[in-house]
Amino acid sequence: MKLRQVTLAITTLVAASLAATAGMAQSKPALKELGGNPPASIIFIGNSFFYYNNSMHGHVGAMVAEGMKEHKVRGSSVTISGSGLDWHDVNSYFRPDGVGRYSFVANNEVVFNPPTDKLFEVAVMMDCSQCPVHPTLSKVFTEYTKKHSDTVRKHGAKPVFFMSWAYQDKPDMTEPLAEAYTKAANDNGALVIPAGLAFARSIAQKPDLNLYVADKRHPSLPGTYLAAATTYATLFGKSPVGLKYSAGLSPEVTAHLQQVAQDTVKSYLGR
Repeated sequence: MKLRQVTLAITTLVAASLAATAGMAQSKPALKELGGNPPASIIFIGNSFFYYNNSMHGHVGAMVAEGMKEHKVRGSSVTISGSGLDWHDVNSYFRPDGVGRYSFVANNEVVFNPPTDKLFEVAVMMDCSQCPVHPTLSKVFTEYTKKHSDTVRKHGAKPVFFMSWAYQDKPDMTEPLAEAYTKAANDNGALVIPAGLAFARSIAQKPDLNLYVADKRHPSLPGTYLAAATTYATLFGKSPVGLKYSAGLSPEVTAHLQQVAQDTVKSYLGR
């Protein structure tokens, strides 16, 4: 067999494997939607996976601004580089006159946000990239998904877990991560954003589109856009397909990522 044929065969097998992995987690998510009115305030609690490419919450906000013109959403991102959930003091993020007290608007003015009964309506939380499946840290993941879910609910907000993605050179991380986040969400009555499954689906369909930077962990701009589109579809129940907001990506890449996000959410959440 010629070298080109061998390479093609290997690529086909890898794509098929990723496609199968991207289809679903081993466990089914118990919670299919956030419920209630669309959230008007969201705090993203995590690490550098969130803050790369000018922070994922900003891309989510841009999608909401276009796709839900009558709806206003305030997003805040609280991240610690390399952190796990046990690094975060979530209770302190809900203290009065703390995080989210004021915002910077388009003309670089500071605007003070009016006081509300709930500082944040939704808390999107992500553990470190290996923690949920690490032989030692997985126990910490279980402990702190419960602890932080309880804390978030104590403040009248809803906990949401962000399913992170496999490393570029370790695609076999996808299924264990999906299983860990799904199980933790079911145990704590939380919704899951299936970003990790969206990454696997995109790679299976379009392996030439690089979702990673050089370290093979952190997201490239297309990776962040895909994560944001998956978040938008999950939290707001709206399809990102057709949105003009592209974060500067080409129309072809934007359309692909939007469709992957929508298809993943529909497959995973069954809606």
